[in-house]
Amino acid sequence: MTPNSSWINETTRQSSLAYVAENMVDVAVVGGGITGAGVALDAVSRGLSVALIESGDLASGTSGYSSKLVHGGLRYLAKMEFPVAWESARERRWLMATIAPHLIRPLGFVIPDARSAPVWEGLVAGFGTVIYDVLRRLSGLGSKVLPRPQLLSSQAVAALAPGLDVAMLRRGYLYWDGQVVDDARLVLGVARTAAGLGAHILRDVQATAMTAETVDAVDVRNGAPLRIRARSVVNATGVWAADFDPGLTVTPSRGTHLVVRAERLGRPHAAHTVAVPGHFGRYVFVLPEPGGRVYIGLTDEEDHSADGHHPLVPPHDVDFLLDVVNATLAVPLTHDDVVGTFAGLRPLAEAAHGDGFDGTSDISRRHLVRNEPGMPITIVGGKMTTYRRMAQDAVDAVVGRLGSSAQCRTKTLPLVGAAPATVLRNLPVPARLVAKYGTEAVEVHELALLETILAEPLFEGTDITGAEILFAVLAEGAATVEDLLERRTRLAFVPADADKARERVAQILALAASGAFGRGGAQ
Repeated sequence: MTPNSSWINETTRQSSLAYVAENMVDVAVVGGGITGAGVALDAVSRGLSVALIESGDLASGTSGYSSKLVHGGLRYLAKMEFPVAWESARERRWLMATIAPHLIRPLGFVIPDARSAPVWEGLVAGFGTVIYDVLRRLSGLGSKVLPRPQLLSSQAVAALAPGLDVAMLRRGYLYWDGQVVDDARLVLGVARTAAGLGAHILRDVQATAMTAETVDAVDVRNGAPLRIRARSVVNATGVWAADFDPGLTVTPSRGTHLVVRAERLGRPHAAHTVAVPGHFGRYVFVLPEPGGRVYIGLTDEEDHSADGHHPLVPPHDVDFLLDVVNATLAVPLTHDDVVGTFAGLRPLAEAAHGDGFDGTSDISRRHLVRNEPGMPITIVGGKMTTYRRMAQDAVDAVVGRLGSSAQCRTKTLPLVGAAPATVLRNLPVPARLVAKYGTEAVEVHELALLETILAEPLFEGTDITGAEILFAVLAEGAATVEDLLERRTRLAFVPADADKARERVAQILALAASGAFGRGGAQ
């Protein structure tokens, strides 16, 4: 396999470090989550030279610990935030139809209509799904991608979500939304597409100060200082954005998820929603995921003390989620059923929208671009679904400063690995790999032919092979065992699974670093 221009690895990191030390770029982007990656891609696709720096691994903050949904904003309709819902629906259309059809799949959501609830509540829910589908149609996303909503009998509900207590239900309502096979993979896809167009992607480089035209930073691997000179600087650091912009107030909101084995809930084929009592328009989601897991989330709690890379999950978050979801289940979950937890911090920009009546859950998810003369351009807020539009608005501000007329191209720019469904279906490799890598599944499959250790699963009970670990090192910027377990495979979401894989992952990483597999670009 020959390295290609979209690969990110140790060789490209060293090359990019040398380049930015000697050369000015048009745009320096600070932050390697979905927003920063999106800004880098938008800017480089307009013909601007770009350097992106991230203090740790790509997607190691909020962007890697979301609910893994690309959604049109049904909850925003419930809260009468029509502009946010419409923007979400449009961005979902671009993502599912063109940008990343290989990474985003349709997922059905069941809204249970409980016998104990007033009849009008079920009717309102059904009406909401119809309005939601109108947004889908107006956005241009066809029903072949996201099917129309349906009224379900209690028996149909049981077939889709076997864990529900069907005896408690009158009926159910089914609507469809987008599910990202892995949010970290979406970030990697955006960043690697930017790299393929010439952007310099630098992980493990921490910004210490910013001006409108410089970023002072340190290489966290060796402590070496670095100054990046740019014609414009973009602050896309999420929950850390206010550290570099004294005029901004960011409220971190902790979103916690529980991880449960899918068999415990009857291996559901659809997600289901549970209304949070006393909080109109707020829901807990029960989300089936690849690999035999179900994620249950999420909380929405202000948390200024949490580590943005590894927010701790407090016991009361676990209790809250179990209490809410158990109200709908035939056999309630216990703490013993929770095999893992994870959380991310949403960066909610109070300066743009003010606090909400219901704490952080009521702060708008709209994004904010701060373009103050003499300061870096700051982009903050929003959500994963709207990252592309956030990036477009930020880069529009950049080109305004630079006096450029370059227009945004990202609505129709596919990410690396993307292809029409007909192409993906006919790739001569396992469907599981196609769902994770798109057209690059062929390259991953070829790596498995090199050595037995690459063809074998990492441990009994997983489908993830050594070839996927090697590809993550060669092409996706993974540098440590933690990168591989936490973000390239997501095995760390179930610590017991991560422990089973750790030794084999470390072995493959060491062999790759030594060049034992004879593949360029790993050094």
